[in-house]
Amino acid sequence: MNKPLDLDSIATMKFGVGQSVPRKEDPVLVRGEGSYSDDVNLDGQLHAALVRSQYPHGTIRSVDTGAALEMEGVVAVITGQDLAEAGYGPIVSTLGFRNRDGSPMSNVARAAFATDKVRYIGDPIAMVVANTPEQARDAVEAVEVDIDPLDAVVEPSQAMNPDAPQIYDDIPQNRVVDFHYGDADAVGKAFRDAAHVTRLPIVSNRVIVASMEPRSAIAEYDSDGGRWTMHMGSQGVFGMRALLAKQVLGVETDKLRIRTRHVGGSFGMKSAVYPEYVGLLHAARTLGRPVKWTDTRSESFVSDTHGRAIELEASLALDEKGRFLAVKLEGFADMGAYLCHVSPMFSTLNLAKNVVSVYRTKLVEVDVAAVLTNTSPMGPYRGAGRPDANYVMERLIDTAAAEMGIDRVTLRRRNHVKPSQMPYATPVETLYDSGEFTALLDKALDAADWKGFGKRRRASEKRGMLRGIGIGQYLEVTAPPVNEMGGIRFEKDGTVTIITGTLDYGQGHASAFAQVLTSRLGVPFDKINLLQGDSDELIAGGGTGGSKSIMASGAAILEASDKVIEKGRAIAAHVLEAAAADIEFADGGFAIVGTDRTIGIMELAAKLREGMALPEDVPDSLDVSHVHESAPSAYPNGCHVAEIEIDPETGMVRIDRYVAVNDFGTIVNPMLVTGQLHGGIVQGFGQAVMERVVYDESGQFVTGSFMDYALPRAEDVPFFDFDSHSVPATTNLLGAKGCGEAGCAGSLPAIMNAIVDAVRPLGIDHVNMPATPQVLWKLIRDARAAQAG
Repeated sequence: MNKPLDLDSIATMKFGVGQSVPRKEDPVLVRGEGSYSDDVNLDGQLHAALVRSQYPHGTIRSVDTGAALEMEGVVAVITGQDLAEAGYGPIVSTLGFRNRDGSPMSNVARAAFATDKVRYIGDPIAMVVANTPEQARDAVEAVEVDIDPLDAVVEPSQAMNPDAPQIYDDIPQNRVVDFHYGDADAVGKAFRDAAHVTRLPIVSNRVIVASMEPRSAIAEYDSDGGRWTMHMGSQGVFGMRALLAKQVLGVETDKLRIRTRHVGGSFGMKSAVYPEYVGLLHAARTLGRPVKWTDTRSESFVSDTHGRAIELEASLALDEKGRFLAVKLEGFADMGAYLCHVSPMFSTLNLAKNVVSVYRTKLVEVDVAAVLTNTSPMGPYRGAGRPDANYVMERLIDTAAAEMGIDRVTLRRRNHVKPSQMPYATPVETLYDSGEFTALLDKALDAADWKGFGKRRRASEKRGMLRGIGIGQYLEVTAPPVNEMGGIRFEKDGTVTIITGTLDYGQGHASAFAQVLTSRLGVPFDKINLLQGDSDELIAGGGTGGSKSIMASGAAILEASDKVIEKGRAIAAHVLEAAAADIEFADGGFAIVGTDRTIGIMELAAKLREGMALPEDVPDSLDVSHVHESAPSAYPNGCHVAEIEIDPETGMVRIDRYVAVNDFGTIVNPMLVTGQLHGGIVQGFGQAVMERVVYDESGQFVTGSFMDYALPRAEDVPFFDFDSHSVPATTNLLGAKGCGEAGCAGSLPAIMNAIVDAVRPLGIDHVNMPATPQVLWKLIRDARAAQAG
């Protein structure tokens, strides 16, 4: 059956799709009753702490554990040699990227604990296991590691230099992949024939993920069954189990169970396999007791993957009327010292797929060297290349408009993909199915009072302030939903459980998924549970990432619901003493067509629980275990307008007004969408004006705590003005497009375009992120001095 939801018929449902239903998990969380990884404690558990490198690069001569083993409470010290002898596999990228010449990328086989060399500050060398966390941390200081320091390279643009230190002997020039996308000859011709070319150096600065909950895990091992259980934060237990079991442990997936409870944020970071997990699994098996580890905040700054870190030379070719002919990105993507499972996708292919945005750009070329440096490994971070790509395009457009003397709004309208052109095949092998990009832009400009900006700018000038306004129009290619489970189980206590392979780490899935089920089956909202964090319960699962959850799990729930209805029709036919063909389902109940004889789905479930006698050819349960096959990507899009003030005496940036109009297709829960946008916009603001990871020239980590690394606070941002211009997607049953990463994609360009707009009258036409007070103060001072001199 697999019919799309009839949105008109459910518009008035209190808990249906489209309603701002409060998050089901919030009462538990605000009462302090949440259960996070660090809340899990098992009988007889031990505690672990990590010995980490204090050098960014060096050769390990010896690791002496003797003194540590003699300390009170210490049970074991596990080294890289121990793990190697146990035969665990390496942590590697699972991608099969190829270089421009067709040769395979250079993968990095990472041993969990370093044995030959250390390659960044924080590189794990050994794990101390003791009776208490304090004893383990104390003993870490007693492990003596003899390291011969080596020169380090920390800037990706320098990693390929002939005199740069080689981080791996078998990876020449430290280059993992020579990534190339596009027709170089055609793009070259477009630039040669262009009436105008805009070029900009673009930096997407390296950032700390800084999730609210640090990583934590506890491993246990059943020697009788030869089976591990790992309690940990993740973005999907099914995928994490597969990575750990097959890649590292070398066992079938049924030998490992992953359990994830509440998760306090991840933004991509908790999706990867980390060295600490391998050490915990090994310790649990060899010591015969559960072993727990919780990261400290200071360690998380170096032990977690970082985000962004891309350096580009971006170019846009235009004809004499300002129509886009081609865009080219060339530069470097920093991988850090090792590769995570999806490196280097987010800083190469995702750039190519997303840089065309909402525009009729005819040609795209991306030429990026993904390189290794002596820094913390890079991983996906909210948007994983999508915000970076949109940022590049929007900065190019504003700069081209200024250089060509074309109004920046006019230039965007002139190049928009039009609704009449849908479906629209882009030059990057994507197919836009829907969208009204010009109407959305106009709606955002009206909401932002674009025409009244001049008056507000003059008022700011009278107060000695600089005011700017910026547009951030964006479109993202969501991750293609992989096969996803949509199980529905009618429980003995009268509740109904949704089983899904996506995983909520702050998104509010419990309410949104329940709204989908309520809308389709009429099951009472308060009777619906969500089971998502136990790999033993899943038959498929793509995890959460790439703004795909509502499309994947939503479709799985709808398809599973249709299977429930089919089973229920046969059961109801028996109860109502009618033929199954005469039974219809509507408004949560089964009825004989043309009569008032009905039975509700919950009443039918109750009869089944009571042991109702049924013929052999009639299902004895309404339960369904279903897998939704993958659907195409969707294309959430929108337009953000930021209006800022800069104090030229301090360089401080203040957001005065902020408007966002978005097309997320069918919106299941507007309140949750608004919350997602809040977080994404503030994260974008943080990267734009304050966040930056700093290593000194020797490779030492400078921004190692919140004393040195700034994060935005609530007082830094105003109330946001949100509106929707939804055009439902045609490629999935819900018509949804995803929203989780869109806040960053719109806020980076909107804020930075506003900053440049504020300082452009001083002769400053480009500012790289982060536009910190120090950076802006110096730029303004120097520009004014040049004008005066």
